[in-house]
Amino acid sequence: MEPAHSLADARPTPFWLEDPGRPEALPALVGDTHCDLLVVGGGYSGLWTALIAKERDPSLDVVLLEGREVAWAASGRNGGFCAASLTHGFGNGLQRWPGELAELERLGAQNLQRMEEAIQRHGIDCEWERTGEIDVATEPYQVDELHEVAEQVAAYGIDLTVLDADAMRAEVDSPTFRGGLWDKDGVAMLHPAKLAWGLKRACLDQGVRIFEHTRAESIAENGSGTAVRTPYGRVFARRVALGTNVFPSLVKRVRPYVVPVYDYALMTEPLSAEQLAAVGWRNRQGLGDSANQFHYFRLTADNRILWGGYDAVYHYRGRVRSEHDHRPETFRKLAGHFFQTFPQLEGVRFTNAWGGAIDTCTRFSAFFGTAYDGRVAYATGYTGLGVGATRFGAEVMLDLLAGERTERTALTMVRDKPLPFPPEPFRWAGIELTKWSLDRADHHAGRRNLWLKVMDRLGLGFDS
Repeated sequence: MEPAHSLADARPTPFWLEDPGRPEALPALVGDTHCDLLVVGGGYSGLWTALIAKERDPSLDVVLLEGREVAWAASGRNGGFCAASLTHGFGNGLQRWPGELAELERLGAQNLQRMEEAIQRHGIDCEWERTGEIDVATEPYQVDELHEVAEQVAAYGIDLTVLDADAMRAEVDSPTFRGGLWDKDGVAMLHPAKLAWGLKRACLDQGVRIFEHTRAESIAENGSGTAVRTPYGRVFARRVALGTNVFPSLVKRVRPYVVPVYDYALMTEPLSAEQLAAVGWRNRQGLGDSANQFHYFRLTADNRILWGGYDAVYHYRGRVRSEHDHRPETFRKLAGHFFQTFPQLEGVRFTNAWGGAIDTCTRFSAFFGTAYDGRVAYATGYTGLGVGATRFGAEVMLDLLAGERTERTALTMVRDKPLPFPPEPFRWAGIELTKWSLDRADHHAGRRNLWLKVMDRLGLGFDS
């Protein structure tokens, strides 16, 4: 069967958002209101910020604005991989912050544990599974690289399990798998939309006032606070936390640091017991291959396979538009790769095919800052690993707004900024050249050309 035939019934909507437990949207803000803390954005970044603010000080009056509905953007479209890493992986952290990497790893592990505790404390049913993740080698050179990573992390007290080809295929069976590196504790699988909806309910239970279909249009000083204008009113707030991530920041000077990159995913129908047995996957880990243009894949609670990644698409001038969410040429490509990886699943069909924008910055991991004399804080640039790291970013924003020096705000990672992307047309040309170079490296045993070596030396990159 041609791979494209498997897409015949695929709905162009995120699988997660079709869940029957999806809550009704709350009314929009009409008129003016006042608060102590305004949170802009109803994804993970904003929801964690509002919830933690109320847990720190229950008397705080907190308002949250969401331009559409909670979870409609990246927080309801991602793969549901929740990683402890705050640095977009150990290798990126080692390259950029070697002197504080041990502290970043400790804080990341602490953040993941506190996230798990909060999910339990608030009774959030988000299908949380602490199964870990395996980085899979599909080429011989990648096997050597995984061994090198295992040795590097061991020096920091991190224990990863190296799998040879037989051990890897005993975990998940594919003729393309040559080895793996299993992080058994540092990654959880979850239902991303259910996490966001659960956080929404927890915020409401704590007294946060949430307004959906309320876009924050502008921000201005207002005495000792700020005034944020919305379509039907205004919010006067002492402090503001911006969790808008991929969408243009209300603080305009932040915009050159972030570009939207579109990522795509497919979801299969539920596997039968025989189909699941043919693959194995008894331990239900998340998986990702080790190429520059990588795939990520995992099982859902009802034994579907989510299969995403590979293409990372930047559109000229970097506008976020709904028409970019559907890209048939990428869906065909992903379907072909799926059946190359799992030929024993021939005949499986996909029920959903969707895409969405990721907030990418040149260092691949979040950056932070303040504006309006410390009355506004922001955290953005998570580059696809924000499911867990946004909770840490929420703590950083609240620390910054409080003017406190904490172990978080003392970090070089928090105090420094990445390099901004250049203006168009140099931005588009540079990204396209980087993508071409990464693809070429994947097909030449990982060897990086002169362009990539220069980018590495400058600390610049492009990833999803």
